[in-house]
Order: sequence, then C-alpha cells, then structure tokens
Amino acid sequence: MADDVNTTTGIARHGAARLPSVEIDSFNIELKDDEGFLGDRASKGAFRKIFDHWRKPLRKSGKDPFGDEPSENISKKTLDAILVGDDTEASAVVHTAIEEFAQELAYVTRRFLKTKAWADTECIVVGGGFRDSRLGELAIARTEIILKDEKFDVDLVPIRHHPDDAGLIGALHLAPSWIFEAFDSILAVDIGGTNIRCGVVETGWKKAPDLSKASVWKSDLWRHADDEPTREGAVKRLVKMLKGLIEKADAEGLRLAPFIGIACPGVINEDGSIEKGAQNLPGNWESSKFNLPASLVEAIPMIGEHDTAVLMHNDGVVQGLSEVPFMQEFEHWGVLTIGTGLGNARFTNRRKDNGKKGGKDDKDDEKGDDKKASKKKAKA
Repeated sequence: MADDVNTTTGIARHGAARLPSVEIDSFNIELKDDEGFLGDRASKGAFRKIFDHWRKPLRKSGKDPFGDEPSENISKKTLDAILVGDDTEASAVVHTAIEEFAQELAYVTRRFLKTKAWADTECIVVGGGFRDSRLGELAIARTEIILKDEKFDVDLVPIRHHPDDAGLIGALHLAPSWIFEAFDSILAVDIGGTNIRCGVVETGWKKAPDLSKASVWKSDLWRHADDEPTREGAVKRLVKMLKGLIEKADAEGLRLAPFIGIACPGVINEDGSIEKGAQNLPGNWESSKFNLPASLVEAIPMIGEHDTAVLMHNDGVVQGLSEVPFMQEFEHWGVLTIGTGLGNARFTNRRKDNGKKGGKDDKDDEKGDDKKASKKKAKA
C-alpha cells in the first residue's frame, strides 16, 4: 500500500511547524467577516471585479476604452501598458481599480496583523501571480503606505523571485542541510488549482550557504485545468514530468539529491494527507485513501543511488520560504500570496546573529540574545 511508505526518512514531517531555518507560527488561516472569507476580498478575482465595476460608468456612456472585452480576459501585460499609455481615461480606470484593491488588501492585512499568530510581524512579503505585474507592485506599495499611515509598523515588499520560481526555490528550505553538502540540486513541485509546475532547483550553496543564490535550472509546466484529468491521471502526468527532469539533470551532470519538495494548497497533515483546502485540484485530493508523497515514492523509489525522500507543505508556506535568506534582519515576518485565493503564512526565524541555527531548547535563548544584541547596538 502506498500509504504505508515512509516518505520523510531522516527529515522533517509533512506540514511541519518547525523547519531548519524557521518556525511556522501559522499558515492557511481562514479569517471571515460579514461578507465571507477575507481572502476573497484580496484575490486576483477581487481585483477583476473592482476593475469591471469602474468600467461600467464608461460602458453606459459608450466610452469604455476597453470595448466589449470581458474584464477577466484583459491580460496583466495589457493593463500594465495602459498605466503608462496615452489613453488617460483608460489609465484612470486602472489606477482607480488599483487604489480600491489596495484599500481592500490593507483591510485584510490589518486583520491578519491583529491576530495572535501574526503579532509583532515586522515585514510581509507579497507573492502570487498578481505580484508579477506593474499594477500588482503599485497595489503593494499603496497598501504599505495605507498601513504606515494607520501606524502599523510593518514593511510590505514584493517577493524577489518570479512567483513561478519562488514556489520551487522555497522547497530548498524544506530539505535537511546534508543535502546541500552532498548535492547541487533538488526536484521541486508547485501544485496549483490551474497548473502543476515541476523544476530542478540549483542550490548555489557553494556561492552562498544561505541559499540566496539558488535558481531554477529547468522547469516544466502543465496546465491541468485545460485537460480536466482524474486524480490518478494527474499523478501519472506529474511522475512523467519528474522522470523527464531527472533524465535531463543526469544528462547535464547535475548532482541531483534524492529529495522532492512539494508545495500544495491546503492544510497538510504530517502523514502527507491533505485535511482541507485542495478543492480546486483535479479529483478528490482530501480523501483519506490518497497520499501524494507516498504515490511519488512508489513511482520513483530511487533518485540516483539513493532512496527517494519526499516532503510536502502548504504552497503559501513554500513560496514564502524562498525569502528566508533575505528576511534575516527580522525576527517575525509573513507572506501573503495573491492568486485564486489569498495564501498566508507567518514565520519566526531560527537563526542566531552568528548564522548558526538554534535548537528547540535554545529558542528562548535566541530571543534573549537578539534583545541583548539590539541593546548593545543602541548603546553604540
């Protein structure tokens, strides 16, 4: 039985709250207000609704600069071009939509910051597909200004890597440190409601042990929403993609680790099952009889000369983990991913000032050391 396969020998558990570099204080929080889930107010779909709303006055007067094209079909690239184009009326519509969306994102972010799990958050990284556009960057910057004006002492920054790459690169931070000493790359999988992306991620560990030089060497994308496969069909396609990448990495002479890191929507249980949140994936991924990590180990039992290990975590968490090397000046930080929904995770760094990782028993000592260091710097 695939469910009996141990997929995490010698590494953390699936959906673990404690990873080599960070403690995961919370993820996939589903906050609500009178209108429903808060995430629905700051998603890609929410922006399109706002954009469409501001087209209506012009549409009624026959002056809609976007013609009859449905709002959801107008690409981010087109909207970015309009922002700097000569059509002032069209540009005004987009700018107005950005402002209203920023107000919504500020409201949602404010609610997160007021929760116990997000207390003392110093920086929030914003990722997801919406970030990959000029209008997304403007919305993030405007949201930060709104929050600063309301006396929230928190920075909002766009995720550094392209969102497609971030979801793969973050998988490196699920892996144990011995992998980086013995191998130069890993396999990573980013599963979404529309696409499944697989990649070979080069660690760049020799150049930067903090993994800040990591990059996607090669990736493969399948838009499963177009094919509407069964769950079993989706797994078979995923296995085929991974095997293809293994062959390419071998042909290139890469030292590929026997490790597959997976980013997947929903609440991930430590046995690799999915508790909830996978409703947009093909088939029933929340069934107690389905276990993706075990299925992959069964299909790819070895990579090179070693047994395959698989570790799966929430997709928002994994995308956020790509920022670990760049968040070391903060103790508490979070990630919001604007996509079909609003992914979220809050982290506490486990690294001491000297760059060494702390153990479970010295977490409190780390906080004390950080406070002492801050006082010394203040005196200096």
